[in-house]
Amino acid sequence: MELVVLSGKGGTGKTTIATALSQLAKQVIKVDCDVDAPNLSLFYKGKNIKKEEFISGKKAIIDKNKCIKCGKCEEVCRFEAISDFSVNEFLCEGCTTCSLVCPQNAITFEDEHIADTFITDVEQGIISRAIMKPGSDGSGKLITQLRKNVKQYNKNDDLIIIDGSPGIGCPVISSITGSNAVLIVTEPTKSGVEDMIRTISLCEYFGVLTMICINKYDINLEVACKIEEVAKDRRIKVVGKIPYDDTVIKSINELKPITYYKESLANKFIKDMWSNIKKIIY
Repeated sequence: MELVVLSGKGGTGKTTIATALSQLAKQVIKVDCDVDAPNLSLFYKGKNIKKEEFISGKKAIIDKNKCIKCGKCEEVCRFEAISDFSVNEFLCEGCTTCSLVCPQNAITFEDEHIADTFITDVEQGIISRAIMKPGSDGSGKLITQLRKNVKQYNKNDDLIIIDGSPGIGCPVISSITGSNAVLIVTEPTKSGVEDMIRTISLCEYFGVLTMICINKYDINLEVACKIEEVAKDRRIKVVGKIPYDDTVIKSINELKPITYYKESLANKFIKDMWSNIKKIIY
């Protein structure tokens, strides 16, 4: 069973919710697919038990000794990655067109190391995560690899909770493809509603079971009601309505899951939400 926690925009409390659910689920495998801002592991003390380089695509290299400076490579490069007979690695897309027109075979390609992937062993299961190289973009291929990396560790068919990227781009599509259920964390703001609707449409397109959590629902009850109306129209269950709680800020500052704070109001409501989620996914 794979549960993906998503948000249409950043700052809705997605990772706070994903971390709390991971604690409540007990033995669980966690995958941090928010590769542009991977902070799930910050809430846990653990040890890296596996590290691998992740290669995605290739980048052009011009051999200065062979190059006759004819300029043909620069003329055909649609990405404007070649200038003064040098390649800008941040612009090169590895399409190989430049090498096809080079009369001296002076252009070769090398693998692009965009990230390191890790398996981190923590108290409750493991975390699959990645640290990208500066200037690299989060890709669907990297997300897919992070999900594959946990398969060999899931011998007991434990629940897999995936902390997805915000938005509806390629990383999100890779996060939900083949998953069993999605929990969309939204907030009662105008942008929160619009981004939630886009995320719902994406999940519907892929036919994934979708649930909604309204975080900080009491900061704008009118918009919170609007979210519930949208959910009803789309036949989606609102499994949780989490009130605003200053303890969440404390938990983030102290890098502890909100479940550690027993008197927290948000903790209580997240526990209730987890009960609702279990009834749906199990």
